[in-house]
Parts: sequence; structure tokens; C-alpha cells
Amino acid sequence: MSTNRIDVAALGQQLLGDYAEIRTASRARAARPELQRDPALGMDEHRERVLEQLKILVEEQAVQRAFPKTYGGHDDHGGSLAAFEELVAADPSLQIKAGVQWGLFAGAILHLGTEEHHAKWLPDAMDLTVPGAFAMTEIGHGSDVAAVATTATYDKDTEEFVIHTPFRAAWKEFLGNAGLHGTAATVFAQLITNGVNHGVHCFYVPIRDENGQFLPGVGGEDDGLKGGLNGIDNGRLHFDHVRVPRTNLLNRYGDVAADGSYSSPIASPGRRFFTMLGTLVQGRVSLDGAATNASKIALQIAVSYANQRRQFTSVSETEETTLLDYQRHQRRLLPRLARTYAASFAHDGLLEKFDAVFSGRADSDDDRQDLETLAAALKPLSTWDALDTLQESREACGGSGFIAKNRFTQLYQDLDVYVTFEGDNNVLLQLVGKRLLTDYASGFRKLDTGAMAMYVAKQVGTAALHRSGLRSVVQSVVDVSDERKSANYFKDSQNQRELLTGRINALVAEVAGNLRAAGKDKVKTAQAFNENQDTLIAAARTHGELLRFEAFTEALERVSDETTREVLTWLRDVFVLCVIEQDLGWYLANGWLSMQRARTLPEYINRLLARLRPHAQDLVDAFGYTQDHLRADISSGIEAERQEEAMAYFAALRASDQAPISEKSLLKKTKAAATA
Repeated sequence: MSTNRIDVAALGQQLLGDYAEIRTASRARAARPELQRDPALGMDEHRERVLEQLKILVEEQAVQRAFPKTYGGHDDHGGSLAAFEELVAADPSLQIKAGVQWGLFAGAILHLGTEEHHAKWLPDAMDLTVPGAFAMTEIGHGSDVAAVATTATYDKDTEEFVIHTPFRAAWKEFLGNAGLHGTAATVFAQLITNGVNHGVHCFYVPIRDENGQFLPGVGGEDDGLKGGLNGIDNGRLHFDHVRVPRTNLLNRYGDVAADGSYSSPIASPGRRFFTMLGTLVQGRVSLDGAATNASKIALQIAVSYANQRRQFTSVSETEETTLLDYQRHQRRLLPRLARTYAASFAHDGLLEKFDAVFSGRADSDDDRQDLETLAAALKPLSTWDALDTLQESREACGGSGFIAKNRFTQLYQDLDVYVTFEGDNNVLLQLVGKRLLTDYASGFRKLDTGAMAMYVAKQVGTAALHRSGLRSVVQSVVDVSDERKSANYFKDSQNQRELLTGRINALVAEVAGNLRAAGKDKVKTAQAFNENQDTLIAAARTHGELLRFEAFTEALERVSDETTREVLTWLRDVFVLCVIEQDLGWYLANGWLSMQRARTLPEYINRLLARLRPHAQDLVDAFGYTQDHLRADISSGIEAERQEEAMAYFAALRASDQAPISEKSLLKKTKAAATA
């Protein structure tokens, strides 16, 4: 076991990733009080504070990075997201409102519009002259964007589009900047011209005048107080035959001529729709990064506190035990620390892929599809994990964790909505599952008849081996009377990878087989898909964990310090083995693990946690957040001061002649005298 300390500085630099300088600058900004949340403010004051904070970002040229150099930008898409993700340390409302303005509203103009639109609207969007809303989601259709009911019908007599909301469920909902500040919106609607619906397209629509009043035909409501993110003025919008010029169609992927004829560089309506939506994937990418950062903040607070707070004299008559020395406390925090490291390394890969696509370095259809799948796999895991980590960290700090100034409760409230916006997590995982099914089917299409027969025979044989338990029997024979053999099995990274990939392949094959059995009957196929939906989502979730495992493993190869690499290897093993432990029932039921190996897994994880315990503080300190970012009293060192004061007091008391006599010691003396 290593007794040396890890290289915190080098590890911290590695965790900052390819955009270290940009992240560091953004963190310095997030450490400034004027850009942070004031917890004493009510909703109205909080909204105005965040709007003023956006103006500070504009003044300091902190928002232009993703935009073209023509408009003062850097054409740096990955760096832009890296900077915005760090703002979660200041105030999640600031991070999200900035994302609405420059990622979604201005991003729609940039990515869906053409040079004419850029020249006309980007400057005002970039400098906040025009605060904007991103009007995609409808009350009645949530994540089903293709089915939105708002229409944009072309009138060739006036060369205008008529934007209309036909019924209440078609109101645009949950729109940042729509409740109060927005003066324009990028509105997604069904484009209808010459009686043909060409599907969802995006339109630039002014919504308020210079006095903040809705323009004729535009209406809306303020969503009011929410469960979190109350620095953002979310609201609803609806349109009553609102007319905009033909040129307000953001027409990069679809255009309407003056005579009403429609044209597009993408012939397939389905592919066109997904291409347009794919340009907006940055929201999911940034949420993955911001949620992971929130987990880092929570763990840095909780581990720091657990390394200082003492409770119960379990091993000493006079000195209480540090919380993190208890196995249960290690089980609560260290697996989540391992998971957060895995998420951080995986996010670096996602950000790299995002920048490659949006910079044009790797922008094929396959590249974009891979990016969308990667974002859809990682965003659900990191946002769910952030809530889990915040809650467990809160509980691990006891009542102190519930005090608002220690950050957990407010961060939880603000991040709660991350799991359902920019794509509901379960819907996103279903998209990943469908991609897995597609890849599975395409693998079959590439096989000739002989290879297909061999593949099926192998699958049948492998499935029979697992179902019959023969593999488990072999494991038990090999491992009998030697738990170290079971531990060595779990220690091997190839075995870890095989367990993850085996589960994914088995679940996808099960769903594919059930769908194939339904034949070509549409009703039966839909019913079969619904009956296998949970299994498919389980496969997608494990796929996301596999992506994290691979990213963590690749990160280990870049670590030069021997102690750091050894400790990070233990941390990687804790991450992947806890994933396997969560699904232990499945591995047992399907014959992938013997009872002998399954029994040794929790104990082996606990041994790894004990090895990691001395390095826990260094591992969270490597996240690089200062007290200006954490802003939690219990991580400031005040708890250590209290504990030292208490120990000094009782030590002095014991050394004096003023200490009261313990009733227990009197009883011991009485018993000793009675037996003498």
C-alpha cells in the first residue's frame, strides 16, 4: 500500500483538462462576490442581480468566445462551454441564464441562421442589447419537439410568416428570459407553405417593446417562484397570428422563396430535423460539465468536514474518532468521489468531441451522431449523480449540512431541474438505447450467411453457458478457499470491462430478439418496444458507465507520478466495481458471477476504500476550488478549530485536580473492592 502523497498540483492540472487556462480564468470570476448568489435575496431581487451579472460578463468580454472572429469572438466552442460550466460555483442561475442568452438564443441565430442573420441579430444578442428566449418546449409536448403544435404559415401575398398558437397546450413553456427580460425569441414551429408542412424550423420573433410590454399578438405568463434557479425569469409565450418577415426564418437548413417554394440542402425531413436539433446539443454538454462541477464542490465540502469532525470515542478513552475513519462514512463519500472523477474525465472527452464537431475539424454526419449519443449518455448520469452526491454529502454533514450557508440545500434545489431540461434523462437514455439497437442490427447486416450462423451459434452457446451456471461453477472451483483469487478477478481491468460490455450486449440482444419476434406488425412492434423499454434504458445507462470507465482508464495512462497513478487506479476500481455491485443481482441471475465472487465483491471494495482514505483530502483538494468558491463554513477549517479547542479543554481538565470523577470509574472501583 502506498504511504506517499499524491501529486495534488499535477492532478489538479489534469482535472482542468484541455481548457485549463480558460477554466482558471472563469473560476477566478466565479470567486468574486459581485458574481455570486446572495442567499438573502427574494425572487425579484435575485432576477435583477443575475441580469446585472450578465452585463458584467459582457463588459469583461467573457461571453464572445464561441462566436465568429468577425463579431469579436474566438471560434472556440469547447473553451466557451468550459468557461460557462465553471459559473455554477458562483450561482447556477447565472450559469443557466448565461447559457440561455448566449448558448441557446444567440446559439440558434449562429447555428441555424446564415450570414445575413448573423450581421443583423448577433451583435445585439452578444452584448445583451436584446435579451432573448429560446422558445422550443411546449406545455403539451415536452421532449417531443417534432410534434410541437405552434405553426408558422407562409403568406406569399405579404411575404410573411404567421406564427400562431392554436390551443393552450401549444404555449411555449419553461423559457428563460420569457417571464420578464426577453425582448425577442427564437421560436420553433411547424413550417407550412403552399399547404405542405415541412416540419419544425426556427424563426426570430420580437416579443416585447422597449418598455417591456408584449408586442401585439404576443402574450405570456411569468412562471413565478420555482423549486430552484429563481434568478432566472422563466415564463410562457403564446402567439396570436403574429407576422414576421420571410427573412426571419433561420434558413441554414431550410428556406422559403418569395413565391412560397421550399428548398433545403438536406432532402430527408427526418435527417433535416435531427441536424437542426443537433446544432443545439451544447446545452446537454454544458449541463454534464456543470453538474459534475457541483458534485466536486459538494464532495470537497463534505470530505473536508469529515476529515475534521470527530464523533464517539470508539478507539480511545480520550480522543474521538474522525468521521472519515468510519467505514460507513467512507462508503458514503468515497464511491461518489470515484464516480465524480470518472464523470470529470468522461466530460473532457465529450467536450473534445463537441469542439471537433462545431469547429468543423470532424463534422460528418457520423461525427454529429456520435456527439449526440455521447451527450445523451453522459448528461443523464451526471445530473442524477449530482443530486445523489449533494443529498448524501448533506446527510454526511449532519444538521450542519442542512444550514443554508453550507450550500448543499440550495445547490440541490437549483440542480434539481437539470435532470429534466435540455432533454428528460429517461428520454435521452432511450435515444442511446435506440442507437445501441441500430448498431446491433447494422452488425448483423454486415455479416454474410456463414458468419451469421457462426455468430448466432456463439451467442446461443454463451447465453446457455451463463444461464446454466456453468461459468459460475467454474469460477467457484477456481476461487474455492482463496478469496484473493476472487479479489484478483475484480482487480483486473479486462474483467471489469468484460462485465460492463457483457451486460450491455446481453440486454441489447434481449431487446432486439423480442422486437424481432414482433415481426413487421406496427402495433405489435410498438407494444414490444414498450414492454422492453426499461431493459433498453438499463443497457443505455450501463453504456454511459462504460464510457466513463474507458475515459478514466485512458486518464490513468497520462499520469506520470507513480503514487498518483496507483491511488487513481484504486479510485477507478472503486468506481467500476460499485457500478457492478449495483447490478449484482443481474450478474448472479444471468450466471456472469458465482456466489463466491459476488460475496467477496463488497469486502474488496471496502478494502479499497480503506486504502483511499488517507488520500481523500488530497483527492478533493485536487478539484481546485477555494473557500471563495465553496463558501461553506464547515469546509473553512472552523470545525478543526472547534475540535482542537475541545480536546485541549478536556486534556487540561484531566490534568487538573478539578475534573469530576466518572460514575463508571466509581462502579469499577466498587466491583474491584467487592472481589478483592
